[in-house]
Amino acid sequence: MEDKGSEGEKEADGLRKIIHVDMDAFFASVEQRDNPELRGKPVAVGGSSGRGVVAAASYEARKFGVRSAMPSVTAKRLCPDLVFCKSRFDVYREVSQQIRAIFRHHTDLVEPLSLDEAYLDVTEDKLGIGSATRIAELIRQEIRAKTRLTASAGVSYNKFLAKIASDQNKPDGLCVIRPGDGASFVADLPIRRFHGVGPKGAEKMARLGIETGGDLATRDIEWLRAHFGSFADYLYRAARGIDLRPVRSSRIRKSVGGERTFSRDLSSGSELRETMEDIIDIVWGYIERAEARGRTVTLKMKYTDFQIFSRARTVDRPIASKEEFAGVGRALLEEVLPLPMPIRLMGLTLSKLERDTPDEPRRPDAQLSLL
Repeated sequence: MEDKGSEGEKEADGLRKIIHVDMDAFFASVEQRDNPELRGKPVAVGGSSGRGVVAAASYEARKFGVRSAMPSVTAKRLCPDLVFCKSRFDVYREVSQQIRAIFRHHTDLVEPLSLDEAYLDVTEDKLGIGSATRIAELIRQEIRAKTRLTASAGVSYNKFLAKIASDQNKPDGLCVIRPGDGASFVADLPIRRFHGVGPKGAEKMARLGIETGGDLATRDIEWLRAHFGSFADYLYRAARGIDLRPVRSSRIRKSVGGERTFSRDLSSGSELRETMEDIIDIVWGYIERAEARGRTVTLKMKYTDFQIFSRARTVDRPIASKEEFAGVGRALLEEVLPLPMPIRLMGLTLSKLERDTPDEPRRPDAQLSLL
């Protein structure tokens, strides 16, 4: 979708002007940039060993179905020519700082979600450009010129729509959803495109006859609350293109983690230890991507009777390495073995987070499902 220039901006009087910028296959693109031999080839960032996990995949790899959080053995089976690169988070962080400097050239209202994406409120931009669409174009041009990487951007009058828009024309694309167009744009979206609706949520909605945003918009709030509880209010607003959340430049993430639901129940110590290694690999990737450092590690398990059990350990100083994080996670597992019954889910979370530097904001709580 293309914007109609200043005409669209005039319609936005009294509304926020929000940009969501998302780097294209960020980690993999950095590796392809720094190693010309990788350009045009399917690339995965992560470990290639038997217990390795894909942290990021290039667009060439995604064509074969390779995705982040996928076991490396599965990725290799889908794409036999896949090239694995060891992650270099120090380099990714350095590039991320370059990108954030570009953002701050235009506005101080920047809310990073991770190393590779952020919301910007340019309702009152520093350079007096006035057009959010033009600012997004300039930011994308500056990113390309200074980092030799591409970014996609979404422009709209709230965060929900801007994030959806940034994914619309990937890679290296721009999409604008103007005031008055939000509800109709959302109506045509598959429900899986709604932030927070995972595979299982989408399956549940399909069983209830909800396939698109338009289907969702036909359900009243009472019906949604009866079926989705506290998630209903978000769904009701999102289906109508409504999102009142401001861009928070000082927001601090409270926790980051991930969990995995098994295709079959697990109980043996050897299986649980192997699964723990998978979860450590994936969650540490999320921690690095979010630049998070924390002091509390929590192990979560769901038994076959659906009872949830958790155990946590807090250390004296922020955990600074994967080895430290893995050590605490393994120790927590050993403390609860042998289990009284099999489990269907296991997860790890890092909390009591601290900022590395006082001017680096964090994202709100994040808990990702590793399906």
